[in-house]
Amino acid sequence: MSTNDEPYDVAVVGLGALGSAIVRPLAQRGARVLGLDRHAPPHDLGSSHGESRITRLAIGEGDAYVPLVRRSHAIWRELERQTGLPLYEATGGLVLGSEHSRRVHHGKPDFLRRTIGSAQRHGIAHELLDAREIRRRFPPFALRGDEIGYWEPEAGLVRPEQAIRAQLAVARAAGAHLRSGETVLALEPHGDGSVTLVTDQGRHRARQVVLSAGAWLPGLLQGLGAQAWAPWAGEFAVYRQTMHWFALPPEAAPAFAPGRFPVFIWMYGDGEEDYFYGFPAADPAQPALKVATEQYLAPTTPEALQREVGLEEAAAMHASRVAGRFPQAGPQALQSRACMYTVTRDRDFVVDRLGDGLPVWVASACSGHGFKHSAGLGEAIALKLLDVGTGALLASFKRRAAASAQAA
Repeated sequence: MSTNDEPYDVAVVGLGALGSAIVRPLAQRGARVLGLDRHAPPHDLGSSHGESRITRLAIGEGDAYVPLVRRSHAIWRELERQTGLPLYEATGGLVLGSEHSRRVHHGKPDFLRRTIGSAQRHGIAHELLDAREIRRRFPPFALRGDEIGYWEPEAGLVRPEQAIRAQLAVARAAGAHLRSGETVLALEPHGDGSVTLVTDQGRHRARQVVLSAGAWLPGLLQGLGAQAWAPWAGEFAVYRQTMHWFALPPEAAPAFAPGRFPVFIWMYGDGEEDYFYGFPAADPAQPALKVATEQYLAPTTPEALQREVGLEEAAAMHASRVAGRFPQAGPQALQSRACMYTVTRDRDFVVDRLGDGLPVWVASACSGHGFKHSAGLGEAIALKLLDVGTGALLASFKRRAAASAQAA
């Protein structure tokens, strides 16, 4: 193994949604950047795959997220111009639920009205729809009649694999050193303030390190030793989630096409699992309604994750959520895929130093609502590392170590 003579300015561990969004602006601003990933992103082994992720400007999870998603939209448009890859499609988005419900979602109570309040405070274009208007505009939704909906025209979908591919391509073109198939085993701090990353293939020295390894972050932190891990014990949990694509008959498919059918979040009851979300039928050759939900009962790890999705899982999703609400979608799942959510106890993000005096950051755009913010969050982290700007966009996410230490 060999050590670099000249330290990198920043080493980023994990090049998925957030890591790719950090290395790009660092490299574009002239920093000497190393990016490491144990796999070869974009890939289907973590949290950032499956063709589409919802993006929306009004954020019921909290006002601190709104500037990040707005900036992300602008970055994706610029990356589209630079790379020619389609990344963001404004299909319009619908958040709907019973007018009487105060349903908790992503750890936040009364999520639908929090979303409406966010739009009002931030001047986000939107409309409030009753059940009759939802039916008129979007006939595929089979409603009970007591629903209300928040409609946002700028909401839509982001293509996660393409977004990561674009970020990494621009970073590499700007001079970033990106290494795939390399696993970080240890960090060795030095008296001069730099850190050596010990991997299964060599040693790399950097003045600052960002750990953005997603679902591998808990295991990575444990591997760094008790002193580093202790303040973060219990902060992260990883959960398996599934996505399903249910076949649409030819006569129904046009009503589900982008431009006529929105991305949606549908909270149809008051229970924590009375919820699902979905997307327009993106492939006209094989039209399908993509839907997914969330579960937080059975934690897992990347190593233990059941990656195959059983036929019975797809059948249960169709029976419990799809059949009575989108009767046009048949029970046949054209495909089903598993991914992972890395979740904090309050369902918020983490951007904080690993410990006092260490030039090591923990960064996780997680908890099941991270991809829409990843480009803007990655840029904000990069600017913080370069000591450019105030870091105000990160202030809401810097408090984890102390909170965890008190709870441990």
